[in-house]
Amino acid sequence: MDKGDCDWKYGLAPTSGAVRNARAFLSPSIKHLVVCAVILLAGAYGFHEFYKAKREAQLGGVATRVVKEYYSLAEVKSPSIISPYWTAKATERFEEAPIRVIEYVDFLCPDCLFLYQQLKQLKTEYKGKINIAFQFFPLDGKCNQVVPEKGNKHPGACDLSYIAAFDPAKFNQIHDEIFENFEKARNPEWRAQLAKKYGVEAALTDQAVKDAVLEIINTGAEYEKTSDAFAHGIRSTPTMIINNRMIIGTLPYAQLKSIFESLVSEGGTPGGRFIENWVDLRPAKKKPASKPGAKK
Repeated sequence: MDKGDCDWKYGLAPTSGAVRNARAFLSPSIKHLVVCAVILLAGAYGFHEFYKAKREAQLGGVATRVVKEYYSLAEVKSPSIISPYWTAKATERFEEAPIRVIEYVDFLCPDCLFLYQQLKQLKTEYKGKINIAFQFFPLDGKCNQVVPEKGNKHPGACDLSYIAAFDPAKFNQIHDEIFENFEKARNPEWRAQLAKKYGVEAALTDQAVKDAVLEIINTGAEYEKTSDAFAHGIRSTPTMIINNRMIIGTLPYAQLKSIFESLVSEGGTPGGRFIENWVDLRPAKKKPASKPGAKK
């Protein structure tokens, strides 16, 4: 067989003469296409890695500043009652863990859901090094008089607290199920089914449980004011006391993790009293589509 008859292997139809030579010159072979594709992919990957590195450097710089700000905070005392309801336990005594988080949380608070998702991952990464105490703080006037201004914010949050608190052995299961079904938890019928599922229907009428939850809620009044609009320091959820330093609101994951990572070698000079930050959880607004022919 003539060598020219084999040219189809490289993307050319069998032909002859000048046409064959011209096509051979102008038409890339599969081998050439593969080489070009590899080069393009390598370039794209390199650009992606450059962007990723740049982004990580930017986040790392912010995280470093947040850690520095965290260590500049003056320490605050632990609440008089540290909740016995822990979502992570490394040591028998709360204060003996390298990372100690007291979180004031409302089961129906969107920002608390965000924090739940962060801590779910972080307590796995720092297993054996972290204690997390869950301080009930429902923004529901049915049981919370520490912030009466927010008494109508999350109706039903007190009932969820009672359901979760009734049986300490079932707390973590109920805690997780509430957050994993965040929207459903607003429905009274769903809450009744939840109580029935775990055999804690008596929680909603058990005075001892209500009193225990109330004692934990009232520890929010023990902190110095953090806003002129409210009488007490714990006035929003979530609020965390991390190793006796206060963070109100939420931080990006990388920043919160950086604080946890830094706690293995604690240091710094006390400065302010708390950090307040909120990650924007609102959906991004879509830009209106431009009309055909409109000038850009």
